[in-house]
Amino acid sequence: MEQARLTVLISGCVQGVGYRAFARRQALELGLSGYTENLPDGRVEVVAEGDRTELQHYLHLLQRGPVHARVQAVEVFWAEAGGLTGFYVY
Repeated sequence: MEQARLTVLISGCVQGVGYRAFARRQALELGLSGYTENLPDGRVEVVAEGDRTELQHYLHLLQRGPVHARVQAVEVFWAEAGGLTGFYVY
């Protein structure tokens, strides 16, 4: 089970539509740790750690987003896991 860190920057209509709550709920269901926050430029940042296979599934979910979101672009960055615990919304 390979552990990794996934950082995703999501652009589009993603603030004020429940995107961060969606990201947290999906992460917890997959057993991932990390956080999500709105950025000043209108994007949402999601940082998650866990099993790489689960993270790849999570990325697919983030690309779709919740029902009221309109995801236009997704930037993806992979790194080594750093030991995050819990999943927080900022």
